[in-house]
Amino acid sequence: MSKQPARTIKVDTLARVEGEGGLYVKLKGDQVQDVQLKIYEPPRFFEALLRGRNFAEAPDITARICGICPVAYQMSAVHAMEDAFGIKVDGQLRALRRLLYSGEWIESHTLHVYMLHAPDFLGYQDAIQLAKDHPAVVQRALQLKKVGNQIVTLLGGREIHPINVRVGGFYKLPARSAMSGLAERLKWARDAALETVRFVAGLPFPDFERDYIFVALRHPDEYPFNEGRLVSNSGLDIPIGEYEAHFAEEHVQHSNALHSVFKQHGAYFVGPLARYSLNFDRLSPLAQEAAREAGLGPVCRNPFKSIIVRSVEIVYACDEALRIIEQYEPPEKPAVDIHPHAATGYGCTEAPRGILHHCYRIDEAGTILDAKIVPPTSQNQKIIEQDLEHFVPRFLSLPEKELRWRCEQAVRNYDPCISCATHFLKIEIDRG
Repeated sequence: MSKQPARTIKVDTLARVEGEGGLYVKLKGDQVQDVQLKIYEPPRFFEALLRGRNFAEAPDITARICGICPVAYQMSAVHAMEDAFGIKVDGQLRALRRLLYSGEWIESHTLHVYMLHAPDFLGYQDAIQLAKDHPAVVQRALQLKKVGNQIVTLLGGREIHPINVRVGGFYKLPARSAMSGLAERLKWARDAALETVRFVAGLPFPDFERDYIFVALRHPDEYPFNEGRLVSNSGLDIPIGEYEAHFAEEHVQHSNALHSVFKQHGAYFVGPLARYSLNFDRLSPLAQEAAREAGLGPVCRNPFKSIIVRSVEIVYACDEALRIIEQYEPPEKPAVDIHPHAATGYGCTEAPRGILHHCYRIDEAGTILDAKIVPPTSQNQKIIEQDLEHFVPRFLSLPEKELRWRCEQAVRNYDPCISCATHFLKIEIDRG
């Protein structure tokens, strides 16, 4: 048998991800010598932009970080500010925050499942090609995403970069009549979400599992959106304020984005698989049943099956949204009163792609002195690279074009949100 030459798999620009990034895999024979997920999008310095601004501006500024998951940035910001000032938001205001988060999960997960990831499994270049052969599938996706957008619009004032969220609650509350009209659309969406689970459960999945360290929020009573403790399957169980004692960011030469590591452990996994595997018992009965019918157990370690888990989370988000709407009674005030003082506050919520950590240091006048934001993608970068190190050697016999495609698919398992743009591919393979 002839010795395989050294090869380089190079994806200059990853398609069907949000933002600008590329992939480099160096092979020698059947060994992977190097894997680099290159994020070359210029830094946008949002943390620096926040310094010197009033605490109340943080939700609107951070929402501009991402057009796909602005609610997650707003919610992490408001929770951090409320932590700093000792404010507790509960009752209907807290429920409305979960409703808003449900809307974002519905629209974001639907976008990823149908438009960004399903084409990989079905052999299509993109969702446009998919729509030619499966118009009903894509139409369902568009209508399901629209329901999520309607929730965000109702509570946030608009579907992209909402403007109705504030520290302590909202600027304006929805009328009960508006909620009732949304309920009928959500009942359709829940059925569509169940059909989505059945659709993705039938996709062809590579036989690939790893023993990951999962990290996610866990709440005593709920599947986590906004609140809870940080836990892992390796024994971590800490309040959000202790995040920085256990996790650190590192600079790597090949990426403009920092890599996050779990101290004494290294790479870790955040996002739907982590949430699901650490919180299966907190899913609604309908979502649990959908997961079992799709062939999932209470823990899933195959990253390619994250598309099923995302679909199960859409079912849960529809269920949760309907529950909140049915119990909604407009509170007396749209927000609790805030009295700023010098303090440091921490917030962490579950963005569609995983935990999103915020930390703010504020002076006595309510001015932000320092800010730190750790998005899910920076936390998953190392685990993505490690996945490829283990995945590629199993598929070296594949034709080069299919191997490149498989590598891209492995990256898209994580729905990496580099910022909020989609690009087409330029690919080169250099042989040694």
